[in-house]
Amino acid sequence: MTQVSSPDFVRRHIGPTDADVTTMLKAVGQPSTAALVERALPAGIRAAAELDLKAAPSEPAVIDELAAKAARNQVLTSMIGLGYYGTHTPPVVRRNILENPAWYTAYTPYQPEISQGRLEALLNFQTMVSDLTGLPTAGASLLDEATAVAEAMTLMRRSSKAPADAVLLVDHQVMPQSIAVTQTRALPLGLEVVVADLRAALDESALTEATGGRPIFGVVVQYPGADGGISDWSRLTTAAHDEGALVTVAADLLALTLLTPPAEWGADVAVGTTQRFGVPMGFGGPHAGYMSVRKGLERTLPGRLVGVSVDADGAPAYRLALQTREQHIRREKATSNICTAQVLLAVMASMYAVWHGPRGLSGIAHEVHGKASGLARALQDAGVTLATEAFFDTVKAVVPGQADAVVAAALDRGVNIWRVDANHVSVSVDETTTGAQLDLVASAFGAGPVIATDGEPSWPEDLHRTSAFLTHPVFNSHHSETAMLRYLRTLADRDYALDRGMIPLGSCTMKLNATTEMEAVTWPEFANLHPFAPADQTEGIREVIADLEQWLCAITGYDSVSLQPNAGSQGELAGLLAIHAYHQANGESDRNVCLIPASAHGTNAASAVMAGMKVVVVKTAPSGEIDLDDLRAKVTQHNTTLAAIMVTYPSTHGVFEDTISELCDLVHHAGGQVYLDGANLNALVGMAQPGQFGGDVSHLNLHKTFCIPHGGGGPGVGPIGVRSHLAPYLPNHPFSAEAGPDTGVGPISAAPFGSASILPISWAYVRLMGGAGLTRATETAILSANYLATRLDEHYPVLYSGEDGLVAHECIIDLRDLTKVSGVTVDDVAKRLIDYGFHAPTMSFPVAGTFMIEPTESESLEELDRFCDAMIAIRGEIQEVIDGGVDVADSVLRGAPHTAYSLVGQWDHPYTREQAAYPVGVDPLRKYWSPVRRVDGAKGDRNLICSCPPPEAFES
Repeated sequence: MTQVSSPDFVRRHIGPTDADVTTMLKAVGQPSTAALVERALPAGIRAAAELDLKAAPSEPAVIDELAAKAARNQVLTSMIGLGYYGTHTPPVVRRNILENPAWYTAYTPYQPEISQGRLEALLNFQTMVSDLTGLPTAGASLLDEATAVAEAMTLMRRSSKAPADAVLLVDHQVMPQSIAVTQTRALPLGLEVVVADLRAALDESALTEATGGRPIFGVVVQYPGADGGISDWSRLTTAAHDEGALVTVAADLLALTLLTPPAEWGADVAVGTTQRFGVPMGFGGPHAGYMSVRKGLERTLPGRLVGVSVDADGAPAYRLALQTREQHIRREKATSNICTAQVLLAVMASMYAVWHGPRGLSGIAHEVHGKASGLARALQDAGVTLATEAFFDTVKAVVPGQADAVVAAALDRGVNIWRVDANHVSVSVDETTTGAQLDLVASAFGAGPVIATDGEPSWPEDLHRTSAFLTHPVFNSHHSETAMLRYLRTLADRDYALDRGMIPLGSCTMKLNATTEMEAVTWPEFANLHPFAPADQTEGIREVIADLEQWLCAITGYDSVSLQPNAGSQGELAGLLAIHAYHQANGESDRNVCLIPASAHGTNAASAVMAGMKVVVVKTAPSGEIDLDDLRAKVTQHNTTLAAIMVTYPSTHGVFEDTISELCDLVHHAGGQVYLDGANLNALVGMAQPGQFGGDVSHLNLHKTFCIPHGGGGPGVGPIGVRSHLAPYLPNHPFSAEAGPDTGVGPISAAPFGSASILPISWAYVRLMGGAGLTRATETAILSANYLATRLDEHYPVLYSGEDGLVAHECIIDLRDLTKVSGVTVDDVAKRLIDYGFHAPTMSFPVAGTFMIEPTESESLEELDRFCDAMIAIRGEIQEVIDGGVDVADSVLRGAPHTAYSLVGQWDHPYTREQAAYPVGVDPLRKYWSPVRRVDGAKGDRNLICSCPPPEAFES
């Protein structure tokens, strides 16, 4: 085992003890961890030297280092706006959600029976968005506002019947970062984005004039606009609909408590951010974006949708609906490449609405508008002309030739305001803005003190909201801290997360998220930074970013890293766009074919299509490896048009393929680039570097390998590492020269550095582990996977392994033959595992009828054995069905999971209550009870109910 320089933290991060390692090595028949890795990992890809990253001496030392960096940030009052605002996170929400491992260590709620708490919270989120926008169906969060606008673009293109050459028309007061991200996404798809002043374009002739007579498939407006202005878009919407176009509005949810909802003036789609609902600015993220749609568009929504179905007893139960839209199923036909949502942040935003309720939210909105109105009046009294008459929270002032001076004067007073251009500045207020701060800003203009108004809407009466919102009892019942505390505890108790036990998901790497790593996330020096604040105010966080970029380069062997992509899917897109730009720069724009193995993650194919590439699938050999003969044939066939291959290494089959070097050589020889999907990088860290054994670009899942928690399905961070020839094509950003090169492909995410506020988590992890600790973690992950494979192989065949019978950091066990002879499915085993106190492994990916299991380095031998014992006991239950002792339909497997309530009253099963609830090995004192029986997925898809059902639905 590799010696480490930081034994305390490494020992606490890694589950198996030295004695456990000895036991596990004996089981797999290897004399040492070094010998195991030597046999499992192809010699040709091994790193030439040990990973040279020095570990910090202790956890307190790391906290001190982060505190020193945090102190280098200047947290001034930011009144910049542009979609990012100060907000008060209710302490009960901060402590019991953001800082609570029961919420932040949970996985995506694909297993609904053990996810009812966070599914309810997400249903609250959807209801909140639907109520405020007036549109009936909302999704369970998107990545940020800018990418939500881009997703709306493609949704409108799919749904519109406009001709193929139709354009997207965008109002010039849409948030500038949203315009930039949408332009980045439109280019490879061959869509044209026309930006124009649409406030005058209120009929068909004006629309035609704006586009030069070209047809329109969609229109995007901001409500209120980036300049703060409130416009009546109803006539524009009617004109767009008459042209066959759809209309998307990027709307501020807080403003919608006072403004007419978009649905009432005809919008088809609403998008935006929920950041100001209790989620700190965090230098740009993570924040939950949102999308809601009119009736008829619900089945085109990107991302996830929570719906209501029933369980086996007929009781209402929540689940992810429309799961056939998931990208691993639809692949290149996917409507979006989104895999990660922003669940933890969506939960926070939903609970902000639960905490305040409709009256509280309206009160905050009135107060914000009253501050802005008072500031506007003070400026006008001082002779300052305003650029907008109707506004909610943002005042745009006309200051001919004086913008720089006014911004500097405000900065001298400790306030950041926004320089629009040489003649205009804007000031945005929020719930945290104080009277003293308003006076300081006013004085920067030469104006007197500000007296806030009563906050009654000052815009035209036609745009005053009259419809009710958040009428469901959940938003009107938890306004005392006692009630809220108990509600959050009730939801958390319904869920299964890492704080309860092992989540052995293959490819998803559910490992320890150490408390020390999490500590800096809520520090105000990181949490309260505006992403567009001047660079000299953000030196500390940018130093964290620079350190992490440097360390990731050392780990991967790449030359440059961009941390902007805020999900693995966005990293995939960024990497493929870099490849496309590289080929274009070399005069080879015809290279548009992307080879993708049949076993690849589904997001790969979807990302390739979004990057404007044509997907060509490479077959899988019977051994589970990529079929090199088929690869050679495809490379030859597409020799002159080959852009890239996307390959996951180790493969999604859980094997270190020894053909990886040959694969890279074949593609490079044909002029293509190698995109090495970094989903399984945790099997390589410290032992092999993708940038050195053939990769040109990789995305790296910081929420997997580098310990950012999954948060119930998000946040994620998906940075990309590239070799030097691709570095000029990394993402950049219009508001930050430091974010990327001038020659870059444009912004991928709304903020220059993506989800910057959670980067200290990965920074702390790497700093605490050091190179030796990271290497030891990789070795232990490989040992743990092989231990599980060895113990389970005689009960469930391990589908794929290397030449020595070894797997990588995960393994696939095959249930297909058992299903044929018994009728017991992977679903049955997954649900029965709940009774044993486990989350199921990854089901039916990449091979239908199998489980993909990944133990990670963090689980102890005791927990590994507990899981193996449960799986072996379940194999015995399957044997009872095979032997004819019980029919599968009446078996304990098909009846699983069993709730506590299901055990009382009449019992007509052939197995006992004890067998149902307390199978062999289950500790009664640790028993996890599923809150619902097995959920009916098909019913939930047929009958979409995507907002909070009435309380009567839960009456027994």
